[in-house]
Order: sequence, then C-alpha cells, then structure tokens
Amino acid sequence: MSETTEPTIIARREGAAATLLMNRPKTLNALDLAMIRGFQSALDAWAADPAVALFIVEGAGGRAFCAGGDVRRVREQAIAGDAAAIEAFFAEEYRVNRGIATLGKPWVSLIDGVCMGGGIGVSVHGRPVVVTEAALLAMPETAIALFPDVGTSYILPKLPGAMGNWLALTGARLRGGDAVHAGLASHFVPKARLPALREALLAGDAGVVDRFAEAPPEAGFAPHRAAIDRCFGQDSLPAILAALAAEGTDWAAEQTRILRQMSPTSLCASLELLRRGAGASLDDCLEMELALGRSVVNRHPDFREGVRSVLVDKGSTPTWTPATIEEVDPAAIRALFEG
Repeated sequence: MSETTEPTIIARREGAAATLLMNRPKTLNALDLAMIRGFQSALDAWAADPAVALFIVEGAGGRAFCAGGDVRRVREQAIAGDAAAIEAFFAEEYRVNRGIATLGKPWVSLIDGVCMGGGIGVSVHGRPVVVTEAALLAMPETAIALFPDVGTSYILPKLPGAMGNWLALTGARLRGGDAVHAGLASHFVPKARLPALREALLAGDAGVVDRFAEAPPEAGFAPHRAAIDRCFGQDSLPAILAALAAEGTDWAAEQTRILRQMSPTSLCASLELLRRGAGASLDDCLEMELALGRSVVNRHPDFREGVRSVLVDKGSTPTWTPATIEEVDPAAIRALFEG
C-alpha cells in the first residue's frame, strides 16, 4: 500500500502495551491533523483501560521519530486566510501534549532518528524518553519564524542553567547522548538493543528500560557548558549578543552567526515566552503558546517568509521584518502575546 492509503498512526494492543507508530515516513513522520487525532483517539481509548500498562511510541521508516508539525500545510492555510483550520491544528496538538503529561501511565518514546518540534511534544511530556546514538533532537522553530511550542515553554526553562534558552534560540541539534545530558531524554539505549527493549516492554513494565540503558557519551556541548550559561542566561537578545562578543571564541562567534540568521521577531518572542513559561503551569503555557501562535502565524509576515525560505525554496535567504535584532520593538513583542 502507498503511504497515502496506509493509516498515518498505526495503533495496536500488543501484550500489556498500546503501541503507536507514526507512519508518514516520506515526510519524516511530520505531524498532520489526522495523526494528531490518531494520538487523541488512542489516549481516549486506552488511558483508563486497566489492561494497558503503558504506551510505546515510535516512528516508521528508519530515519525519523517525528520531524515536527506539517508547517508547510499551516503556511498554505495562512496564505488562504483559513485561521479556523490553523487554530484547530494547534489546539488539538496541544490537547494531545497535555493528555500525555496527565496520562498517569508510562509513555515510552523510542527515539531513533530525527525528533524535532512536534516530535519533542509527543515525547518529552511523558517518561521514559529513550534515545539511541542515531537520535537527533532539536527545537528549530526560530529558523522559520515560529517559537518553541507544544508545551516546551514549560519544559525548556526547567532544563539546567540556560540550556533551554540556548536550544530555543539557536535550534542547536543534540545527538542522543547529548539529549540525556541536556534533560530532554531520560535514557540512552544503543540502537542495536532497541528491538529487544521494545519486546521486553510489551510485558507492561517500563522499568525494564533501566536494564537496557547505558551511560551516554560525554555531551558534545560539554566544553561550552559554562559559556552557554554566561551568554544565554542574559535577559535580552542584545545582552546575549554582547555576552557572546565578550567570550571571544570560535564557538561564540558561531552562535552569533546562527542568531543573526534567525527571525529577529521570533528570537525575541521565544526568549520572552520562556521567561513567562518559567513561572507558569503547563496548562498556562499551552494557552500562552496558542495565543502567540495566532499572532505569529496569521498576522506576522515572518512565518510565511521563513517556511518559504527553509522548506519551500530550500536554502534561499529570508527577508525578515524587521531585519535586525536591534530594530525589534519590545512593545511589538508584548503585543504578540495578546493573540
């Protein structure tokens, strides 16, 4: 069968587990509304079922767990002025994120390959989060003029030091072991042992993950750990840039180059979002993200421009509004949060 005729979420009962396979391998399992509704149906069906001890979540195709939300489709809806469809997509996605967080049963994510954006959202709110050496995690939203959503405004501020700000603003990519050190994953399991782990989980005891897990390799970001806190712990983008300049290292120069490529509005909105999220509940964070999304997706030009440059025209240089971090009006950022 073709990918278009197969279900995009394959949900089964296997032993004492409910297994959920994201099944859009040609799009790296990017989430569309049908997949989101498949997750919700599984939660509705099995959350209270005493015969289901845990959930197992995987991605089909061997290359990705989930590359994020289908933002190309969201851009098309924004161009068409279909605000209702955009609202439905994000509202239903965030409902699933909340459902995972409040499930009360182990939600075991087996991440082997790319996991970004919405893929973080369907994994990080549950535990355990298992990664292999082939896993690659990131929140790359600022490159397409979005912001870290799917409840990560609640999660990222709780990571050690300024790690959350660094990941949110630069879209830094974490290999599997790095994700454990950063706090986005809980266990490192070598890829070769993943099939045996999955089989063991079907008996219904999530504790078996501990038997398969190994100590992760040293984090790739370890040499820069203190600099991440010094620079990305600042309370504004100009202050972050000044701190990076003061470092005077190749690493700091690279972070500056990355930040200068991102949407200035998105960077400033993301930093403010994490500042507000640090003292908020998950429910409050999801509501805040939904309101911010209405402004950013429906009304600000950078989102359409960012998706065009990165995903549609693939590699063209975007034209941001405003063009630089220094030109961003703090009052305009505050207004975005009004929805």
